[in-house]
Amino acid sequence: MTEPRLKPRQKRGEPYSLEEFRRKYDLSEEEARTLHERFGPSSIELDLLMLAKGKPPVQ
Repeated sequence: MTEPRLKPRQKRGEPYSLEEFRRKYDLSEEEARTLHERFGPSSIELDLLMLAKGKPPVQ
């Protein structure tokens, strides 16, 4: 029996650069890098994540 193949995650929204994401949410460089690597650069995905964390944008 073969293992199911995972589909690549569909990109949603314009991508954030690491610096743009860090500045928008006033994050430390380390926290921004960790979230950006774990969840990808999608602005929609990262905005939803930060909303769920209760962290509004500062800009």
